[in-house]
Amino acid sequence: MGNKINCAIIGVGDVASALVQGVENYKKNPDKIIGILPEITQYSIHDINFVLGIDVNSNKVGKDLSEAIFAEPNCNMRLFNPSKLNAPVIKGPIMDGLDSNIKNIIPVEETQKPADIMKELKDRNVDVTIILLPTGAHNAVKFHVMNAIEASSCVVNGMPSPVVHDSEIVKKAEDQKISLIGDDVKSQIGATIIHRALTNLFPMRGAILDRTIQLDWGGCSDFCNLLSPMPNGELRYEQGKRKSKTESVIANLPNKDEVQCQISAVDYIPFLKNQKEAYMRLEGRIFGGAPVRVDITMFVEDGNNSAGIIADCIRVSKIAKDRKIGGVLHSASSFFTKHPPKQLEDYIAKKELVEFIKGNRNN
Repeated sequence: MGNKINCAIIGVGDVASALVQGVENYKKNPDKIIGILPEITQYSIHDINFVLGIDVNSNKVGKDLSEAIFAEPNCNMRLFNPSKLNAPVIKGPIMDGLDSNIKNIIPVEETQKPADIMKELKDRNVDVTIILLPTGAHNAVKFHVMNAIEASSCVVNGMPSPVVHDSEIVKKAEDQKISLIGDDVKSQIGATIIHRALTNLFPMRGAILDRTIQLDWGGCSDFCNLLSPMPNGELRYEQGKRKSKTESVIANLPNKDEVQCQISAVDYIPFLKNQKEAYMRLEGRIFGGAPVRVDITMFVEDGNNSAGIIADCIRVSKIAKDRKIGGVLHSASSFFTKHPPKQLEDYIAKKELVEFIKGNRNN
């Protein structure tokens, strides 16, 4: 088809930085393309066209998206300097977006007034809106999703806020024939997907998993936000993120109700910047009841780890829009996100996604 896919990014943070840098780099250097699904043939990375950014950071509002992605506190590694995109970053309503410690690192200027979000999306003919707001900003997420649907834009929800689990949102998307992918994007090669693969290895090999833990830490604003206390004293991490990760890791185990599973964000370490580090430990039993234990550590540039997945979500969303398919894209949500409505084993989700791409299934 080859038409441009006009995209808006809600939350111009480190994932947005990695996404914009990567897409624009690949447009200039097509021989270097890695990290996206080759099965998506209807649209290429060159068709992704960033037209709008929405944020509340006064250092980003008013700038072109190509500049705003490098404004502090963004700390994703700089791999490519995009040319001007003619994609302005406008101010959105703050709502509950700064109800955490990130208010101390994100400057806000009261003289910058929030824009009319729906009008801006409509004026720029946005095909796909990507939600990358702070974890726990549930009111802001719903506000932007409802505006996107009303503006005939598909939605990719990269955060654990309920979008595909919200019946009001899903009904509106179905009525408007607008697709939804969510919730909470899986990283390409991240701690959760590695942990999930290892836990699924136990039943596949006839072993029993008894207990497992995952500890994550990093230096980006996401960790600053996740480890902030709510008014009730509970960490913001508990507002969907722990559940999303835990469900993704153990959802397909036959003994999931008996497995002791603890997944935690343990610290915000600013000097690590956008590097995320994780430790995983799995304990179980093999033949004869003998014990087995697996320990693994990993580190990765966190923004880039999500950006490639989102680039695929954008292209799949446009395929759905071309076909006038509304509501939750179940195959895409199961493959790309941690907390979809239907948890499928990864190989099944991939098979169903490829069937959708080929036009052999509806969602």
